[in-house]
Amino acid sequence: MLTGYLGLGSNEGDRLGNLRAARDALGGRGVEVLAASSVYETAPQGEVTDQADFLNACLRVRTALGPEELLDAGKAVERELGREPGGVRHGPRPIDIDVLLLGGLEFRSERLSLPHPEVTSRRFVLEPLVELDPELALPDGTPLADQLDAVRDQPVRPAGSL
Repeated sequence: MLTGYLGLGSNEGDRLGNLRAARDALGGRGVEVLAASSVYETAPQGEVTDQADFLNACLRVRTALGPEELLDAGKAVERELGREPGGVRHGPRPIDIDVLLLGGLEFRSERLSLPHPEVTSRRFVLEPLVELDPELALPDGTPLADQLDAVRDQPVRPAGSL
């Protein structure tokens, strides 16, 4: 069994309801949710900025799934909750589930990179990860809390609990 961290995001429909539904649905797919961060509201990041703000949160999970199997579980939940495959990268979506970290694994495939390449560059990912585990580090030993100062200029608003 490995401990991992997943990122959740939603900016369509009942955003908070979508995050909660994703958290609950993962349990039926070989993913035990151990803890959930607070929910944070953020402006869109990436190429498509003309869209609604996102609600984001992170989950600490335990699973026997491998990296690609965990990704598949997340993609299946996304489809169950109304996300259409394809679409514009960083575009609007009812739910997004990202595999951020899985144990101390470093993993690369066409579909997945671990740790997630944007873990240290996005405050809406770092803030909830450090909230879940202030001592959390990348596989190379880099403490995530030490990366927060570099992204403090990115607006993140607390938006309740998951």
